[in-house]
Amino acid sequence: MQDRLEKIVSLCKRRGFIFPSSEIYGGLAAVYDYGPLGVELKRNVQQRWWEAMVYEHENIVGLDAAILMHPMVWKASGHVDAFNDPLIDDRQSKRRYRADQLIEDYIEKLRAKGETERAEALHRRLIEALNAEDMPKALYQIIMDERIPSPDSGAFDWTEVRQFNLMFVTHVGPVASEETKVYLRPETAQGIFVNFHNVKDSSRLQIPFGIAQIGKAFRNEIVARQFIFRMREFEQMEMQYFVKPGTQMEAFEAWKEKRLQWHIENGIRPDHLRFHVHEKLAHYADAAVDIQYLFPMGWQEVEGIHSRTDYDLRRHQEFSGKKMEYFDPQTQERYIPYVVETSAGLDRTILMLLCEAYDEEEVEGETRVVLRLHPRLAPIKVAVLPLVRKDGMPERAQALVRDLRPLLNTFYDEKGAIGRRYRRMDEVGTPFCVTIDSQTLEDGTVTVRDRDTMQQERIPETQVLAYIKDRLRHWKPVGAT
Repeated sequence: MQDRLEKIVSLCKRRGFIFPSSEIYGGLAAVYDYGPLGVELKRNVQQRWWEAMVYEHENIVGLDAAILMHPMVWKASGHVDAFNDPLIDDRQSKRRYRADQLIEDYIEKLRAKGETERAEALHRRLIEALNAEDMPKALYQIIMDERIPSPDSGAFDWTEVRQFNLMFVTHVGPVASEETKVYLRPETAQGIFVNFHNVKDSSRLQIPFGIAQIGKAFRNEIVARQFIFRMREFEQMEMQYFVKPGTQMEAFEAWKEKRLQWHIENGIRPDHLRFHVHEKLAHYADAAVDIQYLFPMGWQEVEGIHSRTDYDLRRHQEFSGKKMEYFDPQTQERYIPYVVETSAGLDRTILMLLCEAYDEEEVEGETRVVLRLHPRLAPIKVAVLPLVRKDGMPERAQALVRDLRPLLNTFYDEKGAIGRRYRRMDEVGTPFCVTIDSQTLEDGTVTVRDRDTMQQERIPETQVLAYIKDRLRHWKPVGAT
């Protein structure tokens, strides 16, 4: 399975999806740049999410809050005091691990070996440790008792567990001091909360309503591996849904199902997705569930749905002195709304889509690599290919490209044998290839090749746009009924 991830990483660099950041200088760990095709894929995912969250709901609007915020925002939210990971070091390999993740991985190994009873007992103990007053000490004791070795060196030579704050610190102004200290936001949610009244009043919204945002966040992750799954600079797609206290569970269940369905509609197999209910709730939540995907490295979170209660608005009211109450014109009540949050990692979503779409198959004695991306997400929607570089075919093909490009992201390629060009387009996920040949010059028809089935269909050149748009609307994954 790890080999599959390595192939995807290689393809991403080779075909211009994702590059290591600052690579000519040796790179910067856990930071990546999106290349020409990666940018298009990213924009398409963002657009699909925005359509589903904002355009399809009359009571949800958008926001783009600043990355730099007043430091009291993060004091009120609890990040200054409590945004920590429990870390432990292997003295032999000098590698650093999250202590809770180290134990979770060990539990999974026990399950894989069939030691189910022992694994479950250890899992219960882990939950107790995570809720313990002295969590680092409790986690360390588990590692000692179970003699959990280092995954890298195999040694059992650990430091003690300690807490590490994940926020990046910078300064505003020409002089660095405690008074000028600010933080790069570790999440995008707080920008929504501090703008609650600004958005509500300007948009004339009434409870229930939501505020959606796509934006950058920054975390000084010490354990940052597995390509773009965990990065220090990443993007979140999230929506905070404000509801009347007492109705939050109904909204929580509804959004849980809506968000799962969105991933399925984007081409993710239902059996590759699951809900994972949080056994240890964050201090602000009364319910939480993750949507997990079966990555090559196992089941991992791609999106969280949380019932955040009124914690955030109440804290900002307390620290700012500004009322965060809502006046309900229907009931004539004043109350601080409860919040249901959906938060998806954009980069993780892209990695999930790439993992799901990547396929290899034998065709005529060769390995065909194909990205079976949903056509609406594919970076390039259609490639136009002249069969040969003569007889007016390139000119005819370029004319079709000019007609299509304002409406669909269209690629032109005339280099190499037609079969090789098809393979290149398959590898970057292009759903349709249109071939201009001698018959096109005679009767005005072209060949449209389907990426997934490799079947070809002859249609009039004038119908190419309508044909592709119809196929985009009605696409189903291979094997779907």
